[in-house]
Amino acid sequence: MPFPSSPLHEGTAPRRVLALADDLSGAAETAVALGVPGRIVLGPASLDSPAYGEAVVVDLDCRCLPASDAAGRVREALRAVPPDVLVLKKADSLLRGNLAAETAACADGAEGVVVATALPALGRTVGGGVVHLDGIPLHTTDAWRAESTAPPPSISVALGDARTTLVPLEAVRGDALRAVLREAVDAGQLPVCDAETDADLDLIAQAALACGPGVRLMGTSGLAAAVGRLLRRTDGVVPPTTPGQGPPAWAGGRRQRPLLVVVGTADPSAPAQIAQLTERGARHVSVNPDVMNSGVMNSDVPADVTVLSIDSGPGIRPGSARRLVSALARLAADRAGDADLVLTGGETARRVLDAIDVPHLSPLGQIHHGAVHALTPDGRHVVTRPGSFGDTDSLLRIATALRPDLPHLPPQGDLPVNATPTADHHRSLPLIAVTMGDGAGIGPEVIVPALLHPDTLTRCRPVVIGDAGRLRQAAAILGVDCDIVSVTAPGEADFPPGRVNVVDLDLLPADLPWGALSARAGEAAYQYVRVAADLALKGAVHGICTAPLNKEALHSAGHLYPGHTELLAHLTGVDEVSMMLSTPKVKVIHVTTHIGLIDAVRRIEPGLVERTVRRGHDAMVRAGVAKPVIGVCGINPHAGENGLFGYGEEEEKIVPALEVLRADGIDARGPLPADTAFFLAGRGDYDLIVAMYHDQGHGPVKVLGIEAGVNLTVGLPVIRTSVDHGTAFDIAGKGVAEAGSMVEAVRQAAEMSSVPLR
Repeated sequence: MPFPSSPLHEGTAPRRVLALADDLSGAAETAVALGVPGRIVLGPASLDSPAYGEAVVVDLDCRCLPASDAAGRVREALRAVPPDVLVLKKADSLLRGNLAAETAACADGAEGVVVATALPALGRTVGGGVVHLDGIPLHTTDAWRAESTAPPPSISVALGDARTTLVPLEAVRGDALRAVLREAVDAGQLPVCDAETDADLDLIAQAALACGPGVRLMGTSGLAAAVGRLLRRTDGVVPPTTPGQGPPAWAGGRRQRPLLVVVGTADPSAPAQIAQLTERGARHVSVNPDVMNSGVMNSDVPADVTVLSIDSGPGIRPGSARRLVSALARLAADRAGDADLVLTGGETARRVLDAIDVPHLSPLGQIHHGAVHALTPDGRHVVTRPGSFGDTDSLLRIATALRPDLPHLPPQGDLPVNATPTADHHRSLPLIAVTMGDGAGIGPEVIVPALLHPDTLTRCRPVVIGDAGRLRQAAAILGVDCDIVSVTAPGEADFPPGRVNVVDLDLLPADLPWGALSARAGEAAYQYVRVAADLALKGAVHGICTAPLNKEALHSAGHLYPGHTELLAHLTGVDEVSMMLSTPKVKVIHVTTHIGLIDAVRRIEPGLVERTVRRGHDAMVRAGVAKPVIGVCGINPHAGENGLFGYGEEEEKIVPALEVLRADGIDARGPLPADTAFFLAGRGDYDLIVAMYHDQGHGPVKVLGIEAGVNLTVGLPVIRTSVDHGTAFDIAGKGVAEAGSMVEAVRQAAEMSSVPLR
């Protein structure tokens, strides 16, 4: 409804604040960040005027709407806003959602909009107009793995057709920031501000507000916190929930409700977070998407602590994410009873609260960054948290804060704020041998940051097979302060933050030049792979991830193999392996690879097709997909179209294999027209596609996401992944190599590797 206009208070009283978010976790995060009394309203229909000194934060619930509808909700919420109301549009720190359309709607009726999307508390900074996650550009990470599109390479691209101008860090920290912002606004441009710290956001907020009441803000909860600090109004705020402090509504002997934790996120850290709870006695219900959609399991009310999540095997596929989240939310609402709730993922949280008829929330505080504790009108405690937020102990910390008296949860005081995964939890993660590759190349420089990446230890236990001295040189070149620790065997390694474990073969001289071909480095690269293969055969590691080696250096050392694949096959005594390309959207295994097209057609025969499909099936099962759906491409256009194209190759070479596979219970479908198969795989209908020849598989993969993909070798005793680049001698030793591909290769080695039984 329209806001009645009122004069500004004089003195130190803040302006009224209206903040708009596109999902519930973002709204809750913003409400707490502002640090002033307020409400979280679920939709503009319930919106009324904020009082002076109050912040009203609206969940517009438009993250997954068409852009035009999302913009319409922004305009509805901003209709007739008086000039003394400070407007802040919450932006996702990963640039997801309808950012362009909502920013344009926010600019309607305003003098301008200042954009600042950094969130330093989570290591999300902006430099050169590009969002970085712990120093890695957003578009090179897997942060959008559950989205149906690729991440934008810059904020300006994410803003679409809007006229933008970059405000670099030196301008943010300069004396003329207000003038810079004012000049951009007067020119009809959106100033996009770089920021690395909360102090930078403080400067941006101060300068933007000094531009006048007609200027609105677009940014993360980090910017909201800067606004809150600037308003200097904290009296009357309920302090954040602290360890050992029971929620206030429990006083007077109130019956303790059960606790239902709903994990509505595809973030890679989710399984590790759930494990922290289950190790302490929580019940975990992991539901297959097909079971959710069938409507079963909807009458069980949780006791004590229950965790409800989507089966980590099928996961949340890009093409079906919203459908699965809605099904999960319906199931959670059916099971909730009178339970207190922990809801991760903004859309999941909103769907659950809508289903149990919650109109608004009263924020109480924050358990950790982004984990907002609130009350419903009927006294139910709710904690919301964005899906991508939180360390490995996030859910444990939240549950402990809400249930400090549960006997199977340790006192929160015993768990450090930045706790690392427990020893028991680490033993449930796969051990990954990371071979150092050619020590004269960029391998050491990409391994160090990849193994220090904050998400790596939530996925696996990585141990380098290489030279500790060379890794220390790489760390020094990068300016990274870390411990390079030598271990005699992977199983002996510990994994505290800041440590890189290495089985040190000590093969390289300290003065080995960077970027130069060396038989010494070629010999060392061979030995790293040999040791990793030996560890795999002994069962001491569960996967191998290889940094690049140089074939010429390998040959000059007397090891005449075309590359890693053939070398590993020889060392492990395997006659036949397959190449699999894996991206967040599609996985493809090849029947033939590096041979000519005519030779490929000649080589394809039912036995080879059958063995390839079985290798792919086994790899997917080891990755946690219990019953993978496999699409098998034909050879000819339209898969031969019943003999109209080709000479019956599909019937002769593929169909017999499929008949055998299906008889053995493998869900292999085809032969399929390749163009249709990859389209269906991209939207999530198939877990794996079988390509008959090199370009049939490689071409679509490069379109569907090779920038986030890696090469896997399947058919070995372990899964082997590799980076998608070479040794890059031209930049080796200069500290400029990007570690994104190695981060992704380690992630997929962990995802595709078998996990030891406990």
